[in-house]
Amino acid sequence: MNAPLLVAEHLTFTAADGDLGRRDLFRDFDLAVGRQDLVEVRGPNGSGKSTLLRCLAGLVKPAAGRVERHAGIEYLGHRSGLSGRLTPLENARWVARLRGHRPAASVLDAAMARVGLGGARDDPCATLSAGQQRRAALARLLVCAADVWLLDEPLTALDDVGAALVRELIAQHRAAGGAAVCATHRELRPPATTALGSLPAIQVVSLGG
Repeated sequence: MNAPLLVAEHLTFTAADGDLGRRDLFRDFDLAVGRQDLVEVRGPNGSGKSTLLRCLAGLVKPAAGRVERHAGIEYLGHRSGLSGRLTPLENARWVARLRGHRPAASVLDAAMARVGLGGARDDPCATLSAGQQRRAALARLLVCAADVWLLDEPLTALDDVGAALVRELIAQHRAAGGAAVCATHRELRPPATTALGSLPAIQVVSLGG
């Protein structure tokens, strides 16, 4: 049996709605995420996709319901969350240590190469393009060893090659026994050239309608 890594039960989040007072972004939301699962959270802007991920990560508190986390969680928000003064390599090392890990130099080197930042790994992140900054943020996923990835619009600022990389990283993470929940407007199915065997079907959850 695929024991859940992350469970949400009856989640409700209420937000301010201008002159209308308050409204529920989502109500009585349930979700169970097991190993190898990929959940795509879909919906229009303002429907609560980002807020749901933040609830799952424990960054905001829902009005009702609960979240059970039975594995390590790594959250990557819509913004890259990098220190502009640090290099991609330094950012990855710093975040890993915040999580209680001390990755070897070889692990950090491999992460930089995997996300395509070999030539920019030692440049301050403030000098990088938006796409390079997104790649630097993705490297964090490879050094923090979390079973569950919570990704908010992971294809933001990436070209087609970068988007294919994200899809491959997610597929490889799932094949290794991890799982991902992603707020996205774009399908995250891995490229047809990715040969990883059979993975569970992608679950699609819709908010706001």
